[in-house]
Amino acid sequence: MSKRAALTCTVILIVGCLCISVLCILGAAGIFINQRKSGPILPSINLPSGLATQSPPVTAAPASTMTADQINQKMDQIQSQVVAIRGLQSKSSLQMAFLTMDELRQHVTDEVLKDYTATDARDEALSAAAFGLLQPDFDLYTFYKKLYAEQIAGYYDYQAKQMYVVKGVDFQGTERMTYAHEYTHALQDQNYDIENGLGFSEEKCKKETERCAAILALMEGDASIVEYQWFAKDATLEDRKQILNFATTYSGPVFDSAPDYFKQKFLFPYQQGLEFVQYVYDQGGWSAVDNLYIKPPQSTEQILHPKKYPDDTPVTVNLPDLIPTLGNGWQEIDRGSQGEWGLYLVLAHGLDGKSDLSTSQAQKATAGWGGDTYAVYYNEANQFTAMAIVTTWDTTQDEKEFGDAFARYASNRFGSPSSSQNNLTTWQNASSVTLLQQNGSNAIWILAPDQTTAQALLTASQAK
Repeated sequence: MSKRAALTCTVILIVGCLCISVLCILGAAGIFINQRKSGPILPSINLPSGLATQSPPVTAAPASTMTADQINQKMDQIQSQVVAIRGLQSKSSLQMAFLTMDELRQHVTDEVLKDYTATDARDEALSAAAFGLLQPDFDLYTFYKKLYAEQIAGYYDYQAKQMYVVKGVDFQGTERMTYAHEYTHALQDQNYDIENGLGFSEEKCKKETERCAAILALMEGDASIVEYQWFAKDATLEDRKQILNFATTYSGPVFDSAPDYFKQKFLFPYQQGLEFVQYVYDQGGWSAVDNLYIKPPQSTEQILHPKKYPDDTPVTVNLPDLIPTLGNGWQEIDRGSQGEWGLYLVLAHGLDGKSDLSTSQAQKATAGWGGDTYAVYYNEANQFTAMAIVTTWDTTQDEKEFGDAFARYASNRFGSPSSSQNNLTTWQNASSVTLLQQNGSNAIWILAPDQTTAQALLTASQAK
């Protein structure tokens, strides 16, 4: 999962900030479909059904009538407001880069995709396809490139220590609210050092995908609460009119066309991250949130279940190199951890929906996650894909709930089991063989092109 982890983080940082702006403001206007019946001031963050398809495209922003000094004054004002809301002090001056919209789009594309090759895109698609989430020939490179160009409003680059802002348009409500969100990231960086202090670096996130997913959710949940509070406290009446107009006419055709699991994964740091940080904030205010940066969350499980933070940490799960088992012609194209959130997406947000379990079924099935490691392999000559994932669960009952749910999912996806004996269930169709072995609090899922390969992978995956 090497380049995919870092790439996905960048996508979320750029695209998600705008999405949460739209969602928060719709919530403030009372337009959410599924709101909390009780609880904190923040609404439940759920994307209104059909928002993008029912609304006209957003028209180009009018040419700027503000001088550079006027825009800088507004930015300084928002920085002071964010400091007052968040309680974090600025440690240094902020480097600014003003780019036109076209320049910013090109910059984002160049920076994010500079190390992402056609082979990387192919491998990511093949890996997602093994888990039933994407077509194996999906053109991810083109998809990402289009996604980055959609509705970029500026962002903070924690590696360059620089804020990128669109020039040539007025710094109005939407831009001001986005700036409040992004300036929060600058304060996080100045106070806690995102890359070195939190260990949220490209190199580390290639290997520690669950930990980085949790830290990203912390940072985005934090910034999203600040953004919402800025809207409620400091946005002018004109700001609110402009923001609400944007929110009710927002259209994101590229994002809207993405496979379901992509959308869920992209919004995780903002939806579930916001709820996690909000829970902590409700317990002890911003000082309690600050403590999260001293001892960051370690898994998507902790984000989904705040009461499991900080004690319920992931269990290390070993999965050996399976190339010696597969033989010549195979290569490992992906390795990492799905985590509770990833396994939930597999069970509830598949490509075509036919294998999906209900949200409640998938949530219950994955709630007892303890740890996992997976690896995906590809044979280019034969165009075969193989996958193994070893999971461990908090209790044997948790494993049984997952196994029962997985059996329903697999039967929906692959057809009725061809055999089931002792603790091993097999599904076989014209293109693949799937095995699920259950052993106490552990479970192994194998996907292979044939029975012999599947059994060999299962045996090898059991090795300690």
